[in-house]
Amino acid sequence: MWVSNHDATYSHLQTSDLEEIDYIRLSLYILFHASILGVIYTGLSAAAVLFALTMYVIRMFFITGFYHRYFSHKSFSTGRIFQFIMAAAGCTAGQRGPLWWASHHRQHHINSDTPKDPHTPSKGFMESHILWIFKKENFKVKHEKIRDLSKYPELLVLERLHWVPFLLYGYFCFLTGEFLNRHYPLLGTNGTQLLIWGFFISTTVLYHATFTINSLAHRFGNKRFATNDDSKNNFFLALLTLGEGWHNNHHRYPVSTRQGFYWWEIDISYLLLKFLSYFGLVSRLRSVPASILAEGKGKTA
Repeated sequence: MWVSNHDATYSHLQTSDLEEIDYIRLSLYILFHASILGVIYTGLSAAAVLFALTMYVIRMFFITGFYHRYFSHKSFSTGRIFQFIMAAAGCTAGQRGPLWWASHHRQHHINSDTPKDPHTPSKGFMESHILWIFKKENFKVKHEKIRDLSKYPELLVLERLHWVPFLLYGYFCFLTGEFLNRHYPLLGTNGTQLLIWGFFISTTVLYHATFTINSLAHRFGNKRFATNDDSKNNFFLALLTLGEGWHNNHHRYPVSTRQGFYWWEIDISYLLLKFLSYFGLVSRLRSVPASILAEGKGKTA
């Protein structure tokens, strides 16, 4: 039960029990964080740091471009094969499966900054940033929110096995380090070092960068549009998350592929999706209506 997303895991519990934190899962998460101390043993190298940064950007795009903009909001189209490939790729970020991610994110938009919002900052920073994930009531995939996705049996299977691509990614980090150590020894890296930097450190930073959109982007920044929530636009968070920091824009028109609505709002995820569209891997990228652009133009971002 500790590795599967099976809906029945907590089905025997009462409503009051579902509000509790699963401390075993939380302990495993803390242990993962503690693993970054392995850097004391492995040290660092330019190759390891560059590898960790590269894998951070790539996997952040899997989350922002596909878990968020595709699976959660269907802001563009893609084929079934590439849909599955990107779903599996997103699992390498260690943020559970695309169905769980999308179902809870859709609930967030429906109930944003209300008591039914799973991660509203009104419940406290730690609650919105990370603890909400470990509440037993938030473990289950909310299939009623994602009927359009639940019809794909391959996604249902992947959801049950979301931890497999994540562990395979860790093995990939180790093998890459061993390959570089053997063929390019002057880089000064090895399997253990890339495992620490590419798997543990890169993933830990990726976790918390993603979580800032829940905890910080509803607290700090500017509000261009008058939405029924506390979403803000934050330039720094936009850089950190490849465009997700234009959060007030996003809450104004969630189905837009582009979250940086104006040319001066850097949105790397959108640029990457636009690039993929040139090869036919994605299509029908949804744009922001001219009326909304006019509504927000001239207002503080």
